[in-house]
Amino acid sequence: MPPGERLLQRVSATRTFARIAPHFIPALDRAVHRLTRGKVLLSARMLPGVILTATGARSGQPRRTPLACLPQEGGGWLLIGSNFGRPGHPAWTGNLLKNPDAEVSWRGRDIPVRARLLAGEERAEAWRTALAFWPPYAAYQARVAREIRLFRLERR
Repeated sequence: MPPGERLLQRVSATRTFARIAPHFIPALDRAVHRLTRGKVLLSARMLPGVILTATGARSGQPRRTPLACLPQEGGGWLLIGSNFGRPGHPAWTGNLLKNPDAEVSWRGRDIPVRARLLAGEERAEAWRTALAFWPPYAAYQARVAREIRLFRLERR
């Protein structure tokens, strides 16, 4: 692992990062994504990322959220509802639970997907994969009492 990546992982596992990052990373990602017509997602320079467009659980309106993801063989994605290790599930997870049909912007293409909340052994295996990919997820889970939600997105 390159030294810069190790430092980034250490920093991203801190409580300070969890307090600050949710306020600027998504906004910066949305702006750059819009300006580049979907071709660039700044946070994807660290981790692969998508822009998830899901229907709001309460509002019924489209909600666009930049998210780190783990691309899966066969063209799907694994999404981790870590919320940077903060209490409470991120809103996008509630949106997917109520409205699993969504869309992702991936490398400049909009792709219709269907989300499925993982449970049991399938979730345990996906969690091990997520931890191998980005170890700070373990620090996020250790800070919260809730089980971090994992979703598999499959192309429709």
